[in-house]
Amino acid sequence: MSGTARLLRLSTCLAVLALLLLPLGTPATAADGPTVQLSATQAGTGGSVTVSGTGWRSHTLLMLLICGRATPSRGVIGGTNSCANGDGRAVTTDAQGSFSRALPVAEPPVPCPCVVHVATVTGTAAQADAVLDVAGHPVAPLPAEDSGGRLAILSDTRLSGSSGLLTWFGAPPSRSLVLTVGNTGLGTIKDPVFQVGSAHGVFAPQWDDQQWQGTLAPGRKAQVKLPVELTAGAHGDYTVSLKYDGKVLAEQPWGVARPWGVTLFWILLCLVIPAALFRIGMAVVDRLRPHRPGGARRTGARHSDVSRTGPWRLPRPALRLPLPGLRADAEEQPPSTPALPWFTPDSVPGGPAGRLSAPHTDSPSSPTTPTTKGPT
Repeated sequence: MSGTARLLRLSTCLAVLALLLLPLGTPATAADGPTVQLSATQAGTGGSVTVSGTGWRSHTLLMLLICGRATPSRGVIGGTNSCANGDGRAVTTDAQGSFSRALPVAEPPVPCPCVVHVATVTGTAAQADAVLDVAGHPVAPLPAEDSGGRLAILSDTRLSGSSGLLTWFGAPPSRSLVLTVGNTGLGTIKDPVFQVGSAHGVFAPQWDDQQWQGTLAPGRKAQVKLPVELTAGAHGDYTVSLKYDGKVLAEQPWGVARPWGVTLFWILLCLVIPAALFRIGMAVVDRLRPHRPGGARRTGARHSDVSRTGPWRLPRPALRLPLPGLRADAEEQPPSTPALPWFTPDSVPGGPAGRLSAPHTDSPSSPTTPTTKGPT
């Protein structure tokens, strides 16, 4: 009996120990995607509820809004136009992807059913809703659910293309937003109209309608390429967003390089304009400066001499050498004076006959003795 009692005690202890260790050894199942919980499911205007969530990306900025005409299954009908945007709150998740934030209760612009809508502001789109009954706010039935097609993103979006040479000089950068979409609804989607927006930094995106030409049958998928173009001279960090039927389907970052060609152009312009003004000023001063008489002629003669002889060569002196065939006495004789038409050859001024006091070579008297007149 004693052995049987000991065996029963041992089995009982092992069973109790197994029950205590069973919750520790069984892993907890994680929720599928981000979740949102409220401190109260009903509140009146002027009060507040505490919104907490888990399963979000770490260090992600979230927006908390109270929206009407919405259910967790169908989402917010009409987008953020059905939400009390002026009373929303922003919160950033921690390292584990959790958050907790007090949200003031405000009446949305449309009737309930209402939810607390939580969505990401940047990065990959994610959202979650929690039901909230706003006391005193009117309630209206939701519109009938459309049995048509429904688009869904089946692959990551990307930007294809490259910038050309003109973009380096300030031309508008352009890319193509490429993504694969599928029709998860019951109807056929024909020529859907997307909204493509580009936002710089923290600014709101500027939306542009882009129609894709094609037809998607239920359960089919297709690759969509939508053009994206920024303004001229754009540079910095941009975010390209895709919206369809009032919902943001995808977001893609885009880093645009600075157009350095424009900077180089302004630098060259700042160098050329002062040089041109200096040349114009020097030309005006040279035109208005008074010139000395004959200065231009002497200057021209000096330049002509230098150009003829060269800046390194002196002008040659004019040398006159006697010719061997000429006599010495012919070289020493003064040049003959030409006869004028109104004078006779003997009475030319300056000639031998015109010099009354000039001595002759054949005169017997000395050059300094005057000639005496003989007896008559």
